[in-house]
Amino acid sequence: MTNQQGTKNMNQRKYFGTDGVRGEVGGPVINAEFALRLGYAAGRVLAREHASRSRPRVLIGKDTRLSGYMLESALEAGLSAAGIDTLLAGPVPTPAVAYLTRTLRLVAGIVISASHNPYQDNGIKFFSAQGMKLPDETEGAIEAMLAEPVGCVGSDALGRARRLEDAAGRYIEFCKSTFPNDLDLNGVKIVVDGAHGAAYHIAPHVFRELGAEVHAIGVQPDGFNINEGVGALYPEQLAREVQSRGADLGVALDGDADRLQMVDASGRIYNGDELLYAIVRERMAAGPVAGVVGTLMTNYGFERQMGRLGVGFERANVGDRYVLEQMQARNWLYGGESSGHLICLDRHTTGDGIIAALQVMTALRRNGATLSDWVADLKMYPQKMINVPLPPGLDWRSHPGLAAARREVEQELAGRGRVLIRASGTEPKLRLMAEAEDEALAEASARRLADSLAA
Repeated sequence: MTNQQGTKNMNQRKYFGTDGVRGEVGGPVINAEFALRLGYAAGRVLAREHASRSRPRVLIGKDTRLSGYMLESALEAGLSAAGIDTLLAGPVPTPAVAYLTRTLRLVAGIVISASHNPYQDNGIKFFSAQGMKLPDETEGAIEAMLAEPVGCVGSDALGRARRLEDAAGRYIEFCKSTFPNDLDLNGVKIVVDGAHGAAYHIAPHVFRELGAEVHAIGVQPDGFNINEGVGALYPEQLAREVQSRGADLGVALDGDADRLQMVDASGRIYNGDELLYAIVRERMAAGPVAGVVGTLMTNYGFERQMGRLGVGFERANVGDRYVLEQMQARNWLYGGESSGHLICLDRHTTGDGIIAALQVMTALRRNGATLSDWVADLKMYPQKMINVPLPPGLDWRSHPGLAAARREVEQELAGRGRVLIRASGTEPKLRLMAEAEDEALAEASARRLADSLAA
């Protein structure tokens, strides 16, 4: 399926978006009644797809939001009514659910999380038996089944539920296994920010057990403080902590630990593009890298650097789901987003903040380099974004003034930058972005695009 086809299919769905079902707690979809229906619908579809199994099993993991208890219980009840056994992992990162689903030979994994959103939101997303995002066909079948009334198998066929007591420990060991056996983190001082989220009791142990001296922040969840002023969305807090403690590195995760930002000893923050480059550069020392997938938002400097190194580069729509689709279509191993969703298919089946951080640290330890030195030859281009109100009914794609301005700007920036124009998916605004070799040129280019709409 092409990236455009995937987007079209998602837009036609009533409930499933690019990353499962998400919304405000107590709203139309994130409530107990809907979660019960969703659990039953998913259970019916999974039972049908895995009819050869006498007792299909599903894993449920969640982050630290208070609403996770409600949704977990409702999903479990729906799955049980459909004859599906459930393993309850408790608070674990999203990529931990993907790993455990695969290694325990389950039919699916379910994550209750709204990732980087505040506690008032929550979401439900699925992984396949292979630890990948659920195929479109299966999600479509679940959507169709949601229209059916909730029933119940016979009492002798009801699903059972039990706690998976060692879920966190299993995942800690898996994360450590992605770091080379001949390396350690002895002598490295790291600040780890768990965003008061799903990795609060996991991430510090991973780095500490590999030898690092670890100071942890954002590891005191109370059900309400997930992502609140901490984590990958607010790396400034981590930067201050790294500097005040004289640490070598800082690692910031988001609420479900699939997103990463890092900080060096000087307090400089490194985004997903820079960290992906650090990983790719290290892999190139071991052999050729065929290509890397970024997104529409990936910095132009990253694209230029891949070209200089002879590495293929493709852009996907924004969203780690689309990045992964492009990677699989091209049989490439590395991809990611500027926001910090980084995928290394030679280590895991999905984006993973902890494992991505370990791959960056592998590069630094193996080469005796600082993060600043290791990415020094990646020249990031300044970006300027202007949001312009989009009146109802205005077809910006055929706007003659904007089209002319875009042609002029792209001609001026040829080989020195790029233009990205896209409508917001959440508000009536047009996002106009220009990247250029220097900040003044990026500013002037974006302003020219915006002014063309007002003319």
